[in-house]
Amino acid sequence: MANKAAIWLHWLFLFLLAVVFALEIVSLAFSLSFVDALDAALVVIAAASTLAAMSRRLPVQNVLMAGFGAGVIGGGLWALDTRTGLPFGSFIYTAGAGSPLFETMPLAMPLLWIFVVLNSRGVSRMILRPWRKTKSYGYRVVGLTAILALVFDLAFEPFAFRVRHYWLWEPTKLPLTWDGAPALDFLAWGLVTVLILLFITPALINKRPRSRWTPDYHPLCMWLGGVLFFGAACAAHGIWLAVLADAVIIAAVTTFTLRGAKW
Repeated sequence: MANKAAIWLHWLFLFLLAVVFALEIVSLAFSLSFVDALDAALVVIAAASTLAAMSRRLPVQNVLMAGFGAGVIGGGLWALDTRTGLPFGSFIYTAGAGSPLFETMPLAMPLLWIFVVLNSRGVSRMILRPWRKTKSYGYRVVGLTAILALVFDLAFEPFAFRVRHYWLWEPTKLPLTWDGAPALDFLAWGLVTVLILLFITPALINKRPRSRWTPDYHPLCMWLGGVLFFGAACAAHGIWLAVLADAVIIAAVTTFTLRGAKW
């Protein structure tokens, strides 16, 4: 019964996600007055869809524990950064970010961490499927998940900074930046992802034996959907370098994931 409920929720959230995603694409051509509400709904439904999809093969309590851990650790460190400038770098919220929770972070940030970490891990498992029986497989999954989270942030920052104007990055001593975001931000996304995985990975291990491994393309579709949306938004605003980077990211991740899934 629980598995059937998870399947129904999975398809329900996919339908809602498709509707909101379509409205977001329309908003790029027409200035919709409720675009902020669309952004919030997109993050909420995307995180819910991620958890519902995982519940098809893992106990619900494990999935909720993993989601809670990713949201609390990622969101907590983001809140810490607004006070100290670490680990991501110093920035200032703008009106586009809405009213921060306890004046430290947007309400959507913990959900964004859930979405990014869990789907990045799903994609990395598919890419690394040829090495799933090696002793170092677990470490490789953690490392590749961190890289994918970092790469996702590379696509996200131009959208957040130049399209939606969620925040303004303050100048740093290091001149290396990407659309205003310092290199420290991207490094921190990778390291925080590793920290999150150290806590939540035990809950994500499927202890139920399976006779045959079947690829789950949901994490790939979710991960690529996010990058695709960022790229489309950047294209609508003429940020072509970011569009090119997003296209390369999509091509590379799709190629390696499909190759691993077919192994």
